[in-house]
Amino acid sequence: MARNVAFVSQGFCLLCRRARLSGHIVTRLKTTVATAAVQQPVTTTTSTKIETPAKIEPLEALSSDITVEPVLTIGPLKYYLSLVRKGELKADPHQKKIVRHLQELHDRIEGYEPKQPGFWDKLFGPKKKKRPGPKGAYLYGSVGSGKTMLMDMLYRCSDVDKKKRIHFHSFMLDVHAKIHQLKKQQPKLPAGKKPVPFDPIPIVADHILDQSWLLCFDEFQVTDIADAMILKRLFTELFNKGVVVIATSNRHPNDLYKNGLQRSAFVPFIKVLKDHCETMSLKQGIDYRQIGMPADGELYFDKSHCDADAQLDDIFDELSVREKTAMEPRVLHLLGRTINVPICCGGVADFRFYDLCVKPRSAADYIRICEEFHTIIIRDIPQMSLNQRTEARRFITLIDTFYDHKVRLVCSADVPIKELFLTTLLHEDDIKAARIMVADLEMAADAANASIFTGEEEIFAFERTLSRMTEMRTAEYWMSRDEESADNGEEDETENGMDVAERL
Repeated sequence: MARNVAFVSQGFCLLCRRARLSGHIVTRLKTTVATAAVQQPVTTTTSTKIETPAKIEPLEALSSDITVEPVLTIGPLKYYLSLVRKGELKADPHQKKIVRHLQELHDRIEGYEPKQPGFWDKLFGPKKKKRPGPKGAYLYGSVGSGKTMLMDMLYRCSDVDKKKRIHFHSFMLDVHAKIHQLKKQQPKLPAGKKPVPFDPIPIVADHILDQSWLLCFDEFQVTDIADAMILKRLFTELFNKGVVVIATSNRHPNDLYKNGLQRSAFVPFIKVLKDHCETMSLKQGIDYRQIGMPADGELYFDKSHCDADAQLDDIFDELSVREKTAMEPRVLHLLGRTINVPICCGGVADFRFYDLCVKPRSAADYIRICEEFHTIIIRDIPQMSLNQRTEARRFITLIDTFYDHKVRLVCSADVPIKELFLTTLLHEDDIKAARIMVADLEMAADAANASIFTGEEEIFAFERTLSRMTEMRTAEYWMSRDEESADNGEEDETENGMDVAERL
């Protein structure tokens, strides 16, 4: 045993000299080898560190993404041109130019996989060696310009096992949850012992990479200071590990988190994003969701012009007939919380706005509802302004989640759909009150003009929400879920969608 220890120690010394390591490091390596030899055949070790990443549950965000049927035989350019030839898409030179760039990206990631550090890299290499992958893409433009459609084309045509497509808000929600979980797992220190700084970001990044290295984010926007403060560290870790990001947004990267609190700390992230994603503009001013749209009514009922409750009762009865289950209230469970469904029948649920947006709700709640129901009725949606900021933000998140999951929506509201949001900026008195609050909290001087106080971010998001709600009233949107169900061998919902779509 002594000869073996001496031999191994000499081998390590030779390697260390060749690597020009310091005498201090050489001594530490010798001690490690000798200790390991003496302790054999011990097979387990103890550590004061937290559990290894392999023992931590996967990020919920990466398990609740949108499943899109892959098309692996052609690239995004040929796929786009085939849809134009079939008449399913209108020829658009601007979109075609973007698709050509996406085809180049598709070719770059074909056969690519992030390089995993080997044994010698871990032992002698730099502590955080950069292994960046191919440059991704950041598509931005006005609502309805086709950003999400083009990103989904690339996603569907990419023959990549580890890929995920997810709404950015949901992704960040679960990143924060995982950070909180990791911090709770930290062992309690004995009284009087100084705590050691712990950074959970690298562990979270490793988990994301283990599950997916091609990440497609829909609606990349930053409105939360908690997101803004960790984005640079999180995405620097991801990009350095070889992750490729494709994102859609209504804003140019330079305008992300515009006027946000402590934006100076966020600005370095913009350079990181632009260094690793090619910026592509789709600001041609055409909202394709508005082309050929029906007039108000049928699936969106203005309470000032009809007996909306009676209309919704009829639709609920019509949809429930084919569900072959009893009408009843239901309770959904999520992370120790409950979501009460007032009345439902199979995959059809009937809510009031109060249930979904006035009560405390998060994106995780809305995703859970989408997993349970394919058609949802929402009654009594009020006209919203920046004075109902919390309810408006929840409603925006609700519609984004329903849209991503292709949930069918029928609703009633106090006003026509185009008047649902009052998009005027806050009154000067409100801004003055915000400045007083900022002074009381001793924030930076420019914080009173932040977008979370002036309402610019909400106004920007309102436009997207109205555009999506308009598309969600079309026959094409309703039948798109039928097509996916048929592809997956599910036939029980098809007749529902076809029947209601004919009402248009």
